[in-house]
Amino acid sequence: MASVARFRSVVLDCPDPWALAGFYAAVAGGTPSGEGAAEGEDDDWVVLQVPDGPRLAFQRAEGHTPPEWPRADRNGQQFHLDFDAGRTWAEVDAAHERVLALGGRPLDLEDREKKDFQVYADPAGHPFCLCRIDRP
Repeated sequence: MASVARFRSVVLDCPDPWALAGFYAAVAGGTPSGEGAAEGEDDDWVVLQVPDGPRLAFQRAEGHTPPEWPRADRNGQQFHLDFDAGRTWAEVDAAHERVLALGGRPLDLEDREKKDFQVYADPAGHPFCLCRIDRP
């Protein structure tokens, strides 16, 4: 079956598009770019092309209320991003430290041996996971 359209972007609402694009650029790579404005100007839309990955876009949402993970009764999870952080827990632990230094915060670090992932919130409150690559 032919598709209706080609996938373009995952768009995240947030209070500060440049700041959140910078966070994800540090996590996944790439360089944020604005639509008609330079960093630091009032720009409501910032794009990050992740190398060998998807295009992430960040749009200003005044009054943004972040999701409460894992509660579905208040803004739900809305969506989340998964990042392969390494084949060993030592590599995931190193990624954990970098994410915390960038402003991420842990949401669920329990049972990682069973689940092979840990859940964090980005600086705007969106959940994302650092995953251990369990395939050869």
